Amino acid sequence: MTVQHLLLNRNALFGYQGKGGLRPHHYCLPVLKRESHRQALVAAATSGNPKFFAGTDSAPHPQDKKECACGCAGCFTASAALEMYAELFEAEGKLDKLEGFTSHHGADFYGVPRHQNKVTLTKTSWKMPESLPVEGLTPVVPFRAGEEITWKATLAA
Repeated sequence: MTVQHLLLNRNALFGYQGKGGLRPHHYCLPVLKRESHRQALVAAATSGNPKFFAGTDSAPHPQDKKECACGCAGCFTASAALEMYAELFEAEGKLDKLEGFTSHHGADFYGVPRHQNKVTLTKTSWKMPESLPVEGLTPVVPFRAGEEITWKATLAA
């Protein structure tokens, strides 16, 4: 399950945080769903059921390919997906289910070894950059560009 499908409903395509108009950086496939469907996805994701696991939408489309007449689908979430999943699981009171959802269930489903590296999540706020430079291309606008993220992930020593 992608973080944008857990955090946003289809209304976010046409207005977000009081700003109207088409929001091309929220356009993804499958298209965002109704609020009732988003709530059902959140309930499933945070349930602890191993049939549900994280899947990032690593779609780093250049800004000019998203903000055009026929924009590319996908949200670039890879730069902070873990932190945004943590925000969601915290809001649902299910932080104890986050590790399984993000680290164990997918590996177990596909029958691959669980990764041995560890990540530390710290409750600290930071601002998502408005854009991320890409050598030789126009910048990429990350999901939640310019917004505050309340968790920070670091590779554990």
